[in-house]
Amino acid sequence: MSEPSSGAVQATDVGEPESADLALAPPPLAEPVRARVVSLAGDVLAALPAEEVPPALRQFARWEPRRRARLAGPALAAALETDPVLRQKVAAAAARSAPGLGEALAAGVVPAAADPVDVAASSYLLRQPGWRAVLAAAQEQLADVDVVRRAAQAGAERDRLAAELERVRARAAQELAEATAAASRDRAEVQHLRAEVNRAREAARAAAAQVAAARDDADAEVAAAAEEVRSATAERRLLRSRVSELERALEQARRAGQSGRTEATLRTRLLLDTLVEAAGGLRRELGLAPAHGRPADAVAAEVAVRPAGPGVVDVAVRGHGPASVEVLDQLLALPRVHLVVDGYNVTKGGYGTLTLEEQRRRLVSALAGLVATTGAEVTCVFDGADVGQVPSLAAPRGVRVLFSLPGMSADELIRRLVRAEPEGRPVVVVSSDREVADGVREAGARPVPSATLLERLARS
Repeated sequence: MSEPSSGAVQATDVGEPESADLALAPPPLAEPVRARVVSLAGDVLAALPAEEVPPALRQFARWEPRRRARLAGPALAAALETDPVLRQKVAAAAARSAPGLGEALAAGVVPAAADPVDVAASSYLLRQPGWRAVLAAAQEQLADVDVVRRAAQAGAERDRLAAELERVRARAAQELAEATAAASRDRAEVQHLRAEVNRAREAARAAAAQVAAARDDADAEVAAAAEEVRSATAERRLLRSRVSELERALEQARRAGQSGRTEATLRTRLLLDTLVEAAGGLRRELGLAPAHGRPADAVAAEVAVRPAGPGVVDVAVRGHGPASVEVLDQLLALPRVHLVVDGYNVTKGGYGTLTLEEQRRRLVSALAGLVATTGAEVTCVFDGADVGQVPSLAAPRGVRVLFSLPGMSADELIRRLVRAEPEGRPVVVVSSDREVADGVREAGARPVPSATLLERLARS
């Protein structure tokens, strides 16, 4: 539809007589025009008094505007066709919404700048002479505008699709390149994996061969071991037979030598009794008084006084060879035997969980019982090199208790006591300290482990 050359178009030039317009059915309305008409009718319907609302539309008058525009459109359009009064009221509302347009259309002039939708809606509602032509022209103009709009939209959509196509092509090219690179990497990985599989297969074959060889070697070793077991079993039988023979021979030898040892023992005892009686007679002949002082008393007098010191320290204990309680009893049964005890060395092995004071008291009490049963001279030495003052300890009768001087260890005091004894007197030293045992052994004393004395005291 071409634009008019002037500001207005005479509608009567293309129209028909008014009577002919009223006799014909209204042309179909374009969707924008229909929507405008229905919207105007809905607004008018909501503003009408209840008594002026057409009966067919009363149910819609109470609806919310958006719901009414959405659901009551067909009823409103039908009412506008059949109810001239309602149509006139809606036409008046259209004239108020577009001032001057109704007068121009009534005068047969279509303003060039008017909205085609308003022109078509007003012409449909006013139905002025020639309104069909005006309606058709406005709807044709709307169709042209819609075509242009659609063409613009189509062009924009075409440009958008073209840009999207370019992006898709670029993305496809990138994905293709990435897929090609990934395929190359996959091919390389597959080749690497194939090589690894081949190496693994070779290693498995080699391992299987090694296992077979090892199984053969193991079978051979098992057979050899079985043969050795058979040989060892036979040799053990022979050894058992030989041991039985030796045991029988030993028993025969023991029985044969028993009588000889008994005779030798009797002769030894007889000689010992003779020697003791001779010693007693010699003492009486020479008029010798019994000895009251002892060498250990002199050593005890030298360590009786000490300067102040910080406190008592412990004594290290080291291993020593085992000895039986029977041997210790035999030693204590010797005449004039002197038993020297390394105090802390004994208490640490027997009463280590007690305090030092309780350890000393318990050991000295046990030694008193030993003196009562054996009559031996007993000296118990404690390490007192770092003791400021000698601990108060009531020594029972028959037990001499000594603490070493500052600068002197209990080991040195024990060795000094041993050296003070005359050569030939039996001296027994109880200590598990290897250095003490070696030192007193060189001086002529007999060392005994601390565990042996503890066992002997436990039996008392």
